[in-house]
Amino acid sequence: MMEYFAVQGGRPLEGRVLVHGAKNSALPILAATLLADGESVIHNCPDLTDISAALGILSCLGCRVRREGATVLVDTTGRRDHVVPDELMGRMRASVLFLGALLARDGEAVACWPGGCALGARPIDLHIRAFQALGAEARSWNGRLSFWARRLRGRRLALPIPSVGATENAMLAACGAQGVTLIDNPAREPEIVDLQGFLRCLGAQVSGAGTGRITVVGGRPLHPGEYTVMADRIVAATYLCAVAAAGGEGELLGTDGAHLAPVLEALETAGCETGWEPGRLWLRRKGPLGGAGSLCTGPYPAFPTDAQPLLAAALAGGEGKSKITETIFDHRFRYTQGLVQMGACIQVEGDTAWIDGRPLHGARVEAADLRGGAALTVAALGAQGASQIWGLDHVDRGYESLEQGLRALGGRICREAAG
Repeated sequence: MMEYFAVQGGRPLEGRVLVHGAKNSALPILAATLLADGESVIHNCPDLTDISAALGILSCLGCRVRREGATVLVDTTGRRDHVVPDELMGRMRASVLFLGALLARDGEAVACWPGGCALGARPIDLHIRAFQALGAEARSWNGRLSFWARRLRGRRLALPIPSVGATENAMLAACGAQGVTLIDNPAREPEIVDLQGFLRCLGAQVSGAGTGRITVVGGRPLHPGEYTVMADRIVAATYLCAVAAAGGEGELLGTDGAHLAPVLEALETAGCETGWEPGRLWLRRKGPLGGAGSLCTGPYPAFPTDAQPLLAAALAGGEGKSKITETIFDHRFRYTQGLVQMGACIQVEGDTAWIDGRPLHGARVEAADLRGGAALTVAALGAQGASQIWGLDHVDRGYESLEQGLRALGGRICREAAG
């Protein structure tokens, strides 16, 4: 059954909302449960379709999995396989993270190529090269991948670019390698630090996450752990941009403003007031929303690419001019077509979008990807009139009941089923 968001925009928001756990932390942490025998307990694990796919992979590998509210329990005692099912592997790109954990544990991992990405080419060659550097042999045939190693050995790895997924897979595989692995030029995202926290909880000796070098002392005996996933900073950015688009004041609980510094700075430049303390973040917009100047996305701690569509959606309904350059994904600006249907003035040339803010109106629009769907929802809250946002299968990959969170902030939004 097809579903859509019915949004009535044009009214300032006011309220508070709890930010759920980070998808991009929970996925590698769930993969990491394979490193130890026994039951690991993961708190603040969001209920998303991507998380469901990850739990499905664990179940197919022989693990016992159950969810109790926001807590997921993974018992790997009965794990019996190192082959990731094709259907689940093809459902989401993050499934590639299970390869590093399986290789560390079994010395072998088999899967089809991971699911595609609507945002453009995202090859996994950096993952493969990291596994090979640690001593694994790789083979590809008929759309399938296999890795095998009699014994992984630690060594120095220098990533040519700070890829988040490759950094996580290298960390996971290195836990099963004999000796010390040094990962130079790793990604520094907070989610990498969160993975390090869980690995330490298992007894792994990992340090340096968030810096220019991660050190993993592999081959240590690991045990199950209990851990709480960090709040999702992109979900937090979504709520902030919704308040910026519609006006009013919103308070976010359970999140850390330190992880959102570039987003907060851009919103302040556009005329919003912000403030934060541990576990609490707020934004107020009373006057018109202005422009944000020139922005460029990049690896953390630069402006996050996942927050770029959200900010653009808010700025499109403001009164100022902005310029956003995208350096991470090829097809990140596809969401602007929906904004134009709502009356936005946006010109895209190559990797740059110029935004000339003006009042938006409601429209029926279709989400082409996860953050694009959230961006259209943000714009609809600030637009005059009624909107329908279709393509919620994309949105549900990264948001746990986005409509409920926005209603907690005072938004007039509900999920409807097509008749």
